[in-house]
Amino acid sequence: MIHAEALMTTPHQVFLNLSTNELVDMALARKEGVLAANRALTVSTGERTGRSPKDRFIVQDAVTQATVDWNTINQPIAPEKFAALWQRAQAYLKQKDSAFVSYLQVGAEAKFSLTVKVIAELAWHSLFAQTLFIHAEKLIDKDQANQWTILSVPGLKTDPARDGVNSDAAVILNFTDKCILICGTYYAGEMKKSLFSVLNFLLPEEEVLPMHCAANVGKDGKTALFFGLSGTGKTTLSADPERYLIGDDEHGWSQEGVFNFEGGCYAKCIDLSREREPMIWDAIRYGSIMENVVLDPDTLEPDYSDVSLTQNTRATYPREFISPRVDNNKGAQPNAVLFLTCDLYGVLPPIAKLTKEQAAYYFLSGYTALVGSTEVGQGSGIKQTFSTCFGAPFFPRPAGEYADLLMKRLDNSDAEVYLVNTGWTGGAHGEGGSRFSIPTTRAIVTAIVNGDLHDAAYEQLPGFNLAIPLAVPGVDVRVLNPQKAWANQQAYNEYTKLLMEKFIENFKKFNVSDAVRQAGPRL
Repeated sequence: MIHAEALMTTPHQVFLNLSTNELVDMALARKEGVLAANRALTVSTGERTGRSPKDRFIVQDAVTQATVDWNTINQPIAPEKFAALWQRAQAYLKQKDSAFVSYLQVGAEAKFSLTVKVIAELAWHSLFAQTLFIHAEKLIDKDQANQWTILSVPGLKTDPARDGVNSDAAVILNFTDKCILICGTYYAGEMKKSLFSVLNFLLPEEEVLPMHCAANVGKDGKTALFFGLSGTGKTTLSADPERYLIGDDEHGWSQEGVFNFEGGCYAKCIDLSREREPMIWDAIRYGSIMENVVLDPDTLEPDYSDVSLTQNTRATYPREFISPRVDNNKGAQPNAVLFLTCDLYGVLPPIAKLTKEQAAYYFLSGYTALVGSTEVGQGSGIKQTFSTCFGAPFFPRPAGEYADLLMKRLDNSDAEVYLVNTGWTGGAHGEGGSRFSIPTTRAIVTAIVNGDLHDAAYEQLPGFNLAIPLAVPGVDVRVLNPQKAWANQQAYNEYTKLLMEKFIENFKKFNVSDAVRQAGPRL
């Protein structure tokens, strides 16, 4: 293990728990980035502008051997390979003129939280960690038994033949030694998602459901959860000026309620506008970071429509930059759970109320689209996918464990679950369909979180057997039933059959009860 104290005996400087101002100044002095016109620190992550799932590994040992769902996402690596690479990373960092150490926390609920020491080669990576994670109430200045360590050395390239990895970068989780090693990638989101994966492994043992979701609270104190992959609307829809934000991406659901894992937000910037997303627009200012956002060379104004570097442009900002928000970063048992799906085929309704068994089915399916993918190698554009639990890359345990926890939490709450399609209507993507507007989706979300649909009248969508409300305040009734929204009924039937077949084929891999399996589409 690498320790800050050991680093201090080396010739270079170790900067411990620097402030935001100090880290911004250090990043600028070291030419790691520039200040944009909006005063956000703007950086480029180079070749990797998203996560590298093929480069992520978990150390396979006595702790993980029988508990991790080993597959192409959860790839095993031998303990001795990890130990050798960790030592190489320590030696590499000791040769640098400086390093940055921060002591932080993940998990706003104290009894389920982790202390984290982040050791970074770059000042802006240290700022990223301080922005995304939670600042502990008391400054932590020494190692603790339950403390995790992140060692981020993007300048160190790995050797597949020597290190037992797949490329010149690697992200490795070690649950026995409680540490994470990140080599060869400048994309800071790897730090965030690595710790998310850690909590996704640890919390089910505490009967806590870890969730890839946003959360907010209404003025009536009622909590809503927004599940979905990046680009489907979690951050946009949870940043509601009429509600109080808990967090935009990662939460736990315990017997007591909901709590945020993080202390900041990580928003996509593609086509960001002040008119459609004013709270996010205003949050990107001094103290925030923009990744791979192109700046006008003369004015340094960000061009959020420019995707020449990547479609996965990002902004990181503290939760305190969003108002209103929940000060204690937690909420009561949720009253509404929303599964945000982006249907490219245009055959799912914009809103459907789910039974408990349907909730488990669609949670396990995780059907949606990759919109400006966060993963390298996915290319540009948009494509259909099934991502288990709405976040397959981040869940180390078998999917059924998370689905069982979801049903248990639903049994212990009054939450109503809704499937919300933020994708296409009236036709398929690229074939005459149009995407639901943000105002339409916001009106649907508002009706859900306000409880307006609790006693509404519903009709059944054949095949999918989904309950569709006959009316939603502020929404054109003609778009509520997708069958009625299509002019070409033959094309609608063909795409409906195609999507149903994909659901059924994808679900074959799950070992679930008959009640859950039969809650899905039926040809």
